[in-house]
Amino acid sequence: MIPRYSRQEMVDIWSPESKFRIWFEIEAHACDALAELGVIPKDAAKTIWEKGGAATFDVARIDEIEAVTKHDVIAFLTHLAEIVGPDARFVHQGMTSSDVLDTCFNVQLVKATDLLLKDMDALLAAIKRRAFEHKDTVTIGRSHGIHAEPVTFGLKLAEAYAEFDRCKKRLLNAREEIATCAISGAVGTFANIDPRVEEHVAKAMGLAAEPVSTQVIPRDRHAMYFATLGVIASSIERVAVEIRHLQRTEVLEAEEYFSPGQKGSSAMPHKRNPVLTENLTGLSRLVRMAVTPAMENVALWHERDISHSSVERMIGPDTTVTLDFALARLTGVIDKLMVYPERMMGNMDRLGGLVHSQRILLALTQAGSSREDAYRLVQRNAMKVWDSYQVSGDSKVDFLTELLNDADVRKYLSEEEIRDRFDLGYHTKNVDVIFKRVFGES
Repeated sequence: MIPRYSRQEMVDIWSPESKFRIWFEIEAHACDALAELGVIPKDAAKTIWEKGGAATFDVARIDEIEAVTKHDVIAFLTHLAEIVGPDARFVHQGMTSSDVLDTCFNVQLVKATDLLLKDMDALLAAIKRRAFEHKDTVTIGRSHGIHAEPVTFGLKLAEAYAEFDRCKKRLLNAREEIATCAISGAVGTFANIDPRVEEHVAKAMGLAAEPVSTQVIPRDRHAMYFATLGVIASSIERVAVEIRHLQRTEVLEAEEYFSPGQKGSSAMPHKRNPVLTENLTGLSRLVRMAVTPAMENVALWHERDISHSSVERMIGPDTTVTLDFALARLTGVIDKLMVYPERMMGNMDRLGGLVHSQRILLALTQAGSSREDAYRLVQRNAMKVWDSYQVSGDSKVDFLTELLNDADVRKYLSEEEIRDRFDLGYHTKNVDVIFKRVFGES
């Protein structure tokens, strides 16, 4: 987590000041519940809120205390006592450190997720706008990196929209799963604290009470959460890689916006590199890097150990900050993406009409040819086009002409029937149907 790839609002969630404020609120809400149950004086709970609520927690002082105690929660409670005074003895009654740490971590993850959901909405809006803009912009579809059949650029973007819409649903589910609170005391038995305290704190912090905890909130929840972030990162990379390929000099069907004054290379002034999408590929790897450690955190010893703690102190901030930045960056890339329809048509035409080979194959079988013979006839003529393309980079042989001159093909198909199969409209006629499925409108 470095400033270059960070946005302040997300960074603030993970700041020490934010963490200690959440710790205080957990402890203070617990005191309210304990006061209502008659465990501690109501005046004490009020004093804790008044003095602690108005305080600015001194991070340096807490660090100074922790250097001696070697325990972060005790260091915080000691500093809180310096602020609150004698009534601080009622803080943390029946609680254990994990009650504070785990509940705080989940509060931070929920806050982070809410920002990520906003990011997702902005990205979906940008993709939708550009999808409708290029709904009918015909381009070549590729499989194995090789020309296949025509699609539209809008369909490529509709695919991205549907994918990120699924990601948003997964993120909403992950938010619900991670939004739990545990105030159950040592080993999670509520032996020294009433379960109603947990219920009160959970409600106050916008969480649900964990149904059953050990001394920690079960880490399968966190494993699923970080796995979800990893999937989102993979979706970001998929779109980024597509744009990177489309920007290659030999392709150049789309391109990242190149701003006035921007420089592409320190050595070669002509360069316009896909630096943003390359960056997104790298950032996606960093987010996914957290998935395996999060999975390994599930298997803790007995009722608890802290092997998960150091991992989460790093992957919590790092993954959410990085993903927040990546989603915003991808939104900007999509919003300003340069799209070149003429180049798309030019690239598609370089193979002399081979994109229609399947339609000729189907026409031959429907006219009475066996599939094996039909495939042989179509491929025989297609390879002439390929051979020409390999030599010049643009086919000098026209697929339509070769088919019209092939006596074996003409036994089955008339000139009109062959020409009819070269209409691009056949390949894109169902765009409206797909758009309605994806966007609810066509």
